[in-house]
Amino acid sequence: MEIERIRALRERALRELAEASTQEQLATWHARYLGRRGEITLLLRGLGSLAPEERPMIGRAANDLKEELQQAYVRQETAVRERELAARIAAETIDVTLPGRTPRIGTLHPVTQMIRDVTNIFAHLGFQVVEGPEVEYGYYAFDALNIPPEHPARDVWDTIFIESEHEEIVLRPHTSPMQIRVMERRQPPIRVVVPGRCYRYEAVDATHEWHFHQIEGLAVDERITMADLKGTLAEFARQLFGRERRVRFRCDFFPFVEPGVDFAIDCMFCRGEGCRVCGDSGWIEILGAGMVHPQVLRNVGYDPERYTGWAFGMGVERLVMLTYGVPDIRYFYQGDLRFLQQFDRIVP
Repeated sequence: MEIERIRALRERALRELAEASTQEQLATWHARYLGRRGEITLLLRGLGSLAPEERPMIGRAANDLKEELQQAYVRQETAVRERELAARIAAETIDVTLPGRTPRIGTLHPVTQMIRDVTNIFAHLGFQVVEGPEVEYGYYAFDALNIPPEHPARDVWDTIFIESEHEEIVLRPHTSPMQIRVMERRQPPIRVVVPGRCYRYEAVDATHEWHFHQIEGLAVDERITMADLKGTLAEFARQLFGRERRVRFRCDFFPFVEPGVDFAIDCMFCRGEGCRVCGDSGWIEILGAGMVHPQVLRNVGYDPERYTGWAFGMGVERLVMLTYGVPDIRYFYQGDLRFLQQFDRIVP
């Protein structure tokens, strides 16, 4: 009877083992037949209840079955692992014949795009691009630019001061300090443009930010006149906004130039007829400019009887707003990808 029981146990165990196709099913089978409380273990523990003459034969048969099932389990486990591995590899296989996914290429920030556009135009007109410090001495930001401490124009800049025991230090309110720095280090002829970030302590609204970008321009040489300034700015405006643009110069005041002018173009949205963008005037002011004040030339050791020059300064964000019809300057610095992705010019 015990021999028949062992044979039946063998057939059942091997049949169930052959049907086990996952690691979980194999673990269940192993616990049922070869585990600490499995059927083979219980069979061996029950040998003591048999008659002495039956124990050797039944014990040998039980041990042989245990060894056979252990070997069969190892073979089946290996086969299951290989099938699972093959299935996982097949599922993860990359079909190299499929078209690739086009990666999303980043773009320049619209302000950076405009800085590059403007500086490239002036580079083709013979100007060199230079940069300067954003933390500046009061001397370069004001004094050397003909704006002494008692000058009323000094209050207009809404300057952000940095605490210092020895010298007046500010976050530069404009890029004009680089006029002085460049002229201190070089002798004419000078033709430079200076892009950079500026800071002012003022309320933020749709047209004002406490930090913004400017591009300063400076040309100094013998016999430079207002005609040179007008021709250069007119060519710049037509390259940036279109050859059909008309330009206008009107008198204005800036402490470091004399005479000073504001430079405007006819509105590209209404073609000079008047609209909301240009305030129904037909003109859009682009920048301020003028002939370098003789005192500024003296401050850097130039002889104003020999050298003349002109300078200009423009707000970069304003140019972007005019070019693309952006209604609020704050959009540029809110980090909203929906807004920035509209400026999809690819990085060169």
